[in-house]
Amino acid sequence: MLDIKFVRENPEIVKQNIKNKFQDNKLGLVDEVIDLDAEARATKQEADTLRADRNKISKQIGGLMAQGKKEEAEEMKVKVNAESQRLAELETKEAELEEKIKKIMMTIPNIIDPSVPIGKDDSENVEVKRYGEPVVPDFEIPYHAEIMDKFNGLDLDSARKVAGNGFYYLMGDIARLHSAVISYARDFMIERGFTYCIPPYMIRSDVVTGVMSFAEMDAMMYKIEGEDLYLIGTSEHSMIGKFIDTILPEETLPQTLTSYSPCFRKEKGAHGLEERGVYRIHQFEKQEMIVVCNPKESPKWFDVLWQNTVDLFRSLDIPVRTLECCSGDLADLKVKSVDVEAWSPRQKKYFEVGSCSNLGDAQARRLKIRVVGEEGKYFAHTLNNTVVAPPRMLIAFLENNLNADGSVNIPKALQPYMGGKTVIK
Repeated sequence: MLDIKFVRENPEIVKQNIKNKFQDNKLGLVDEVIDLDAEARATKQEADTLRADRNKISKQIGGLMAQGKKEEAEEMKVKVNAESQRLAELETKEAELEEKIKKIMMTIPNIIDPSVPIGKDDSENVEVKRYGEPVVPDFEIPYHAEIMDKFNGLDLDSARKVAGNGFYYLMGDIARLHSAVISYARDFMIERGFTYCIPPYMIRSDVVTGVMSFAEMDAMMYKIEGEDLYLIGTSEHSMIGKFIDTILPEETLPQTLTSYSPCFRKEKGAHGLEERGVYRIHQFEKQEMIVVCNPKESPKWFDVLWQNTVDLFRSLDIPVRTLECCSGDLADLKVKSVDVEAWSPRQKKYFEVGSCSNLGDAQARRLKIRVVGEEGKYFAHTLNNTVVAPPRMLIAFLENNLNADGSVNIPKALQPYMGGKTVIK
């Protein structure tokens, strides 16, 4: 969420940013919120004047009563009552205007970084760099669900009976591999200096609206009926929410946390063949990383975060590439984002396995995450990135470590988490 003062003083910059994100339907909101802000400030000024006048008259009434001038005091009371009625009207109007302004401000997109390429959607994202040599073996690689089935490791039919489409049972070595990847990712991040955390798996509505846009909220979140609680779509939400309405001493920054959680997502809409199996699902587990830092340091931490994911995948013999997200592919709160994509030998292309985002002070402004330092108080910057999110990550793992005989190699880094196994058959 932008600062209303910035919008008021830089309307053309805000409008151009909206155009860069191809959201022209929001252009009218800029002038509308500026007009509402002017009305709100005028209302507040009148209310403040009345409050000051009322206090002044109240003192005068006390003086008149002390002097025995009851008639004059009563006349002054009539004036106070009239002003009190007007003040009540103004206070109601103030609250209504503030709510309207807040609603619009939460809809106007954040200012994107100048380095972000301009494009309408993810088809115009820009490849940055490849890591590892993408290999296509001389034998046919089955669809990931078939690979798992051969290990008796996937049961979609039973899950469909129990919970519906978009759920799964992982079994045996595939289930163990899933847990091994999560455990390895946890220790990988701890070794890089991040504090391990297991957060709440449900969050209140004020946290939801603090960390994401209304459009994302509607598309992703499951609401708990009868409760002001939502199931998290990613642990980033509850991790950033941990700092809601706090003032952090500058010397405690950066806050670097890595968290494990299950994640729950609606995943609305029909999907193609490549998104069946365990690619796009309603429930999965994830290791996440977040940073709360000084605004001057957020570009540095952005690079650290996506590099962590690249390094983890390369340690498991999976080729990856980084992709700079274009303006039209950025969610409204994001300043800059890089996707990490893993190589699929079966599809002979890369697919997304993680996304790294710098949100500037958007989440901090909504959640009131402030920092106090030598230069006074300011809003922190927040960043997040996926460390690893199986089962989707398992697709890349199985395809890149599959042998012609159907066995799967276990990279050295993961072997301690698989009981010393070097291969599963």
